[in-house]
Amino acid sequence: MERVRDVSELPKAHLHLHFTGSMRPATVLELADKYGVHLPDALTEALTSGEPPKLRATDERGWFRFQRLYDAARSCLRQPEDIQRLVREAAEEDLKDGSGWLEIQVDPTSYAPRLGGLIPALEIILDAVETASRETGLGMRVLVAANRMKHPLDARTLARLAVRFADRGVVGFGLSNDERRGMARDFDRAFHIAREGGLLSAPHGGELTGPASVRDCLDDLHASRIGHGVRAAEDPRLLKRLADRGVTCEVCPASNVALGVYEKPEDVPLRTFFETGVPMALGADDPLLFGSRLAAQYDIARHHHAFTDAELAELARQSVRASAAPEEVKGRLLAGVDDWLVRPAA
Repeated sequence: MERVRDVSELPKAHLHLHFTGSMRPATVLELADKYGVHLPDALTEALTSGEPPKLRATDERGWFRFQRLYDAARSCLRQPEDIQRLVREAAEEDLKDGSGWLEIQVDPTSYAPRLGGLIPALEIILDAVETASRETGLGMRVLVAANRMKHPLDARTLARLAVRFADRGVVGFGLSNDERRGMARDFDRAFHIAREGGLLSAPHGGELTGPASVRDCLDDLHASRIGHGVRAAEDPRLLKRLADRGVTCEVCPASNVALGVYEKPEDVPLRTFFETGVPMALGADDPLLFGSRLAAQYDIARHHHAFTDAELAELARQSVRASAAPEEVKGRLLAGVDDWLVRPAA
């Protein structure tokens, strides 16, 4: 058997991790008990068994079920100390997986009712990120995400808020939830506000719907990164456009399979993207529900797509280059990738 290096020791950046979905299962169970929250049976069983829940979001009913489980977990976050715990634990998990930079994605409106309002909620989140980064040594920033299911005016409010806190750790603006709802062009003004304020544009697209969703993110939202983007593989011209522009796709293999976008890990188009020159940043998306964190995505590339250590190192480099990390942090991580590659394989 070929000797390989440990991917958890490969320096990398993590650019696609959702806030609630980053929680440890034990933390959700503990907080649910603390606050008397009744979790859906499917979620409780998954959290106690260590097996992710059976999910399939390629139809409306499946997506609703996914959102129901996600919302139940989010309802366990009620106090600033819960937010602090989540962020600290997310940082610890990322460090174990070799991450040197994390951009965690959050819609603060989801937490505002329990944390005193929209601005206090974001302040609590940013304070938690700053503290966890300082105490763990992991570089961390925040990407504020609007919700496609809500009115575009809400997205504009969030964009203005994100820009206001750009000097406190907000580096980007996203758009999440069911991409079958809400056209990208409806949110163009919000993304214009964010870009004018110096934030990178990183909407979700090309996951639950096809290549047109990715094109809309490029044309209407001027995306510099695409959350997921895997369905672009169905359009060679779109792949070339992504490659020529250097637009990074935040690809989450385990998530794609868990939600039924692809039947098995081998079907996720990692090779297609890599060989056509489309930059990728592998991400865990929602480890709470999908059962695997960052290093496991690199294991999928290795075991299901035959990526060599040299190719895995290039994937890590692509994640670092696409990040909003300061140049000195990027330089340190890229040097670490080179060091990993010259170590003797185990």
